[in-house]
Amino acid sequence: MDKPGLTTDATGLTHCTWRTAAPEYPRYHDDEWGVPVADDTQLYEKICLEGFQAGMAWITILRKRAQFRAAFDGFDFRRVAQYTEADIVRLLNDPGIVRNRAKIVSTINNARRACELVEETGSLARWLWAFEPADEERPPVVDMAYWTGNPTSPASVRLSKALKKRGWTFVGPTTMYALMQAMGMVNDHLEGCACRPRIEALRQQFTRP
Repeated sequence: MDKPGLTTDATGLTHCTWRTAAPEYPRYHDDEWGVPVADDTQLYEKICLEGFQAGMAWITILRKRAQFRAAFDGFDFRRVAQYTEADIVRLLNDPGIVRNRAKIVSTINNARRACELVEETGSLARWLWAFEPADEERPPVVDMAYWTGNPTSPASVRLSKALKKRGWTFVGPTTMYALMQAMGMVNDHLEGCACRPRIEALRQQFTRP
């Protein structure tokens, strides 16, 4: 019998159960979620999309991701930082994305904050990865009990506070924990998921910025 949060597929491999929740999830779960990221543009995109996801199902954002990329110039934060009120109106009239004014304005604001951070520190990736939690902060076993009981972490709280101090928005502790999971700062594939050891190996091989 599968452990809570795990499902065995027809090939005999066991994965996190959420992988089966939508047709788009297997590729995202297997090839992207938890893979370490060091590219500034990709990281800015992940921050923005996690912000858009607040109060919504992630699958909604994933299904619209291509349209989001087209609407926001590939999440080139230097270009998004130059957006004007006319761009906000354009985005509010784009049916391919989530048309939430506060989240659109936040994306533009965060692009400007990203430009400031890169100018100051040289790299968004280097700054973000400095918040990677120490081993002693991580649970001995990542299981369903850990997942359900920890929508945030001490590290995500620290990251959230640091970003808010710099003027970023839609970067609450829960959103930042989702970012940390997605960008590979933590490996939250459940113990027993076939992807967990591969993701952990990628994390060990990854050169921190």
